[in-house]
Amino acid sequence: MRVLYFSRDYTTHDCRFLTALANSKHEVWFLRLEDDGLVYDKRSLPERVHIAKWSGGKHPINTPESWWRLLPEFTEILDKIKPDIVHAGPVQSCGFMTAVAGAHPFLLTSWGSDILVDSDHNELWRWMTRYALEHSDMLLCDCNAVRVKAQQIVSYPDDCIVQFPWGIDLHKFSPGRSNLPLRSQPGWEDAFIVLSTRSWEPIYGIDVLLNGFASAYAEERKLRLVLLGSGSLAPEVNRLIELHELDGLVLRPGRISQEDIPEYFRAADLYASCAHSDGTSISLLEAMASGLPVLVTDGPGNREWVVPGENGWLAPDGNTGEVARLILDSVHLDTATRQRVVQRNRNIAEKRANWDWNAAKLLQTYDQLEKKEGKHETDMPRL
Repeated sequence: MRVLYFSRDYTTHDCRFLTALANSKHEVWFLRLEDDGLVYDKRSLPERVHIAKWSGGKHPINTPESWWRLLPEFTEILDKIKPDIVHAGPVQSCGFMTAVAGAHPFLLTSWGSDILVDSDHNELWRWMTRYALEHSDMLLCDCNAVRVKAQQIVSYPDDCIVQFPWGIDLHKFSPGRSNLPLRSQPGWEDAFIVLSTRSWEPIYGIDVLLNGFASAYAEERKLRLVLLGSGSLAPEVNRLIELHELDGLVLRPGRISQEDIPEYFRAADLYASCAHSDGTSISLLEAMASGLPVLVTDGPGNREWVVPGENGWLAPDGNTGEVARLILDSVHLDTATRQRVVQRNRNIAEKRANWDWNAAKLLQTYDQLEKKEGKHETDMPRL
């Protein structure tokens, strides 16, 4: 079967999907909508994946008008490749373009925030969301929160929704000793290390985490923070570190390769994310598989994984005071309780977040789609 995998950029999630497809019986093409200048994954495309060449994929293309201008070229690619299945997302960009082009069978993939947040951006985005959902044959999502919101937008049949978390490599992300010399730095010898792996973008609430950490540090001087990654909020991150006099207490190693990230999880004592919206967060799953207690925003996606008092904590969105309080709670966990949390989180990851198992579900979905009759095409809408 010929599969066109159409995604907005090239992230770790895309690499994971494409690797699964490359190892399958299918012939796969990858079409990249944009390159926003950030390196989400340094690994090359998997072997056996063809690159669909076009004028997109080389620079930021992030407005509905720019996506619309690419539609004629997109339809040419469809005519040339003649895919048996188009697998496209996020919803309002790649998904909407696929819907307008009338491609079938069409597997629409939600990336979480496209349904949970972007669908309410304005009336245009609400319409694009509805149009993509109504003209897709099946919907792939990673959590119940996305399923519920999608079905509130349109009457999407349950039997046309495939739901599973993207999953992680449980061999790579596992408890153990870290080879990183974090605690050999002056002042870090007896540190309690809080780790964030989220990008420095507005949706991920890095400012909330920094402000909460600063308040917690005022009461507990052994706290240290590691902020992996980078992003457009780098000036604000640096300003807050200077404002709170946290220089030397917050480590900023930049973007880390996928091979090195597990070492940071093993070196930490707590994983924290103050993201304003999450479906099933891969970073959260990686932390749980590594045996870390977790502190994340109280939202529907995270509530599917975290039970306060059992395997982590949930902080109200944007509440820096609660973030500070819960960081301090994590510091004061006794050894026996911490060990129970470590084991619970590892068990949850093993049962629900195994990518090898979930990748098989993706391939089963393709088999379902191959037998499915595509919906009737409609006239191209006007933007």
